[in-house]
This record gives sequence, structure tokens and C-alpha cells, in this order.
Amino acid sequence: MSFEDAIKSLDSGVSVDIEVTPGSKSVSVPSGYNEWRKRIEVKLTKNAQKGKANGQLIESLADFFGISSSSIMISSGATSSKKSVLIKGISYEQAVSVFGSRLK
Repeated sequence: MSFEDAIKSLDSGVSVDIEVTPGSKSVSVPSGYNEWRKRIEVKLTKNAQKGKANGQLIESLADFFGISSSSIMISSGATSSKKSVLIKGISYEQAVSVFGSRLK
């Protein structure tokens, strides 16, 4: 199994299945791949309170892909550690390439 299982192509961009660990010592995007859950792991320093971790996740992904944070939204799992994130304006191939540069 490969991290590519966590990325799905959509008409408007890609959907990425993510597992977030809030309250970590440092931000790590991505920090690994959970092959059992088929989710890309991300570590955040903010705690999961009042949307702070979700905001940091969106900002971190925007920096990681070099795009505007307005191009990223949490499509499901806003109150869960298991989230799906919609990233607009990038292709499946771009997402695989960018994540692959850090996960291999």
C-alpha cells in the first residue's frame, strides 16, 4: 500500500485523507503515512480547541503546496483527528509528486 491511496482526484482539485496529531512539539507536513487507515499523517503544534489546529492545518498545507490558504478546505472530519481536505487548483499528479518528495 502506498500514500497515493489517501489522494483522490476530483474535478476541482484533489481530496486528501489526513490523520492529524495536534499538540505536537513541531509542525510536520507530512509526518508519515498510516497504511492501515490509508491516511497521510500530519503533526501540528496547536491544540484542537476552537478550530486552532484546523487553521494551522490549512495554513501548513498552503505553505507546503505553495498555494493560497483559500484554496484549501476541510471537507469532512472538522472535529475529528481523521479529516478529508479539499485542495483546489492542483492535479492528482502534483499532489502525489509533492507528498512523494517528503514521504519516500
